[in-house]
Amino acid sequence: MENYKTLEIVQRNAESSVFHLNLNRPSFRNALSLDFFSEFPQALASLDQNTNVSVIVLGGNGAHFCSGIDLKALESISEGSQSSDRGRAGERLRRFIKFLQDAITAVERCRKPVIAGIHGACIGAGIDLVTACDVRFCTEDAFFSVKEVDLAITADVGTLQRLPSIVGYGNAIELALTGRRFSGYEAKSLGLVSRVFASKEAMDEGVRLVAEGIAAKSPLAVTGTKAVLLRCRDLTVDQGLDYVATWNSGMLFSDDLAEAVSAQIQKRKPVFAKL
Repeated sequence: MENYKTLEIVQRNAESSVFHLNLNRPSFRNALSLDFFSEFPQALASLDQNTNVSVIVLGGNGAHFCSGIDLKALESISEGSQSSDRGRAGERLRRFIKFLQDAITAVERCRKPVIAGIHGACIGAGIDLVTACDVRFCTEDAFFSVKEVDLAITADVGTLQRLPSIVGYGNAIELALTGRRFSGYEAKSLGLVSRVFASKEAMDEGVRLVAEGIAAKSPLAVTGTKAVLLRCRDLTVDQGLDYVATWNSGMLFSDDLAEAVSAQIQKRKPVFAKL
């Protein structure tokens, strides 16, 4: 496993294809530093290309999932964008914002499903991060806030683009304009998370069962489902149907399909080759 300043990759069971990618700055409540934005896409790409990995679980070490972007990073951004030429300063800042955005979008570029397990705080950039994930669970003590407005910032790393399709436009704009704190149970009622657990231990076990269940399925079907859902998010129904028809024309007839049918007939669990 590679070593990172801000992240930790863990394989809890040597026989499992579920890998954990943990934010690893617990003394800073897992605030996202500039190092994170370089390391996170690298770590995801590494896991994506690892044939032993089927599912990635994103979590946070310590008492909180993520307390947002590190304020020192904001200071660095401000200092780095200073210039006597306003146009050049703006162009430099735009490139830097795109760099931050790209790090979060790495979750969607990753072919493998990414499941977020959220406990404690999930604030600001933490919501940017989890809205890019494929599945989200939390503990009952988790709390959330689209905090950027309280820092005089228009959220620019993904929340305003992804949250409306998850919780609806009306809910998203209310949360983004007020910056108010909301609970894990409210997150469940909004559709931001799929399930709320009584404790982190219970969540870890629940996430493990879901992740192992997905990992046991055809990797071609799993990665295809993620790719098609993400692509169809920005298409009309007719365009989406055309896209999945084209996708399946190249992917449908595979060894995985033959194995799945054979397993159904023989009443056994299918065994699929790595991807």
